[in-house]
Amino acid sequence: MYLLMLGAPGSGKGTQGKLLAQHLGIPQVSTGDLIRAAMKDGTPLGKKAKGFYDQGMLVPDDVIFGLIEEILASPAAKNGVLMDGFPRTIPQAEAVDRLLASKRATVERVVLLDVDEKELVSRLLARASKEGRADDNPESIKKRLTVFHEQTAPLIKFYEGRKGVVRRVPGMGSVDDIQRRMREAVQA
Repeated sequence: MYLLMLGAPGSGKGTQGKLLAQHLGIPQVSTGDLIRAAMKDGTPLGKKAKGFYDQGMLVPDDVIFGLIEEILASPAAKNGVLMDGFPRTIPQAEAVDRLLASKRATVERVVLLDVDEKELVSRLLARASKEGRADDNPESIKKRLTVFHEQTAPLIKFYEGRKGVVRRVPGMGSVDDIQRRMREAVQA
């Protein structure tokens, strides 16, 4: 099963995606994790990514797609993957579609974690005080939420054009309650 997990920063998509991927027996593919692992392992794509990363630049899509292509070709992904927060734009989604089509596959479900914006801000500020993350400050949070809404709204509409693919899951409540709703949404 090929799944895409969407949710605003602080929605819990990392936690929930990991649990859902374990339940389904498929790898969770986070582009950030892929980039860090490739750089650590010194792979050719990792070295290329490191050049951008070291300059504080975003790693370009061609490098990210190379990493995704590698994971999709791995034995661990034979039954699918859960893509966590990627693609983020319609051109990236179209590229993922082409990549999956080459494997005779498609994005079967898009799980969108819906969380109230006040709750998102509260969670991110709590995470900042707990984990000391510099990117979880009020100014950064506001910017990240704006970018999320600008980029994700069109992406949701893109996938909603495919009947029955998008599943909206309320992201409020306990981790277990949210996970139960996610599993139901994926199986529905």
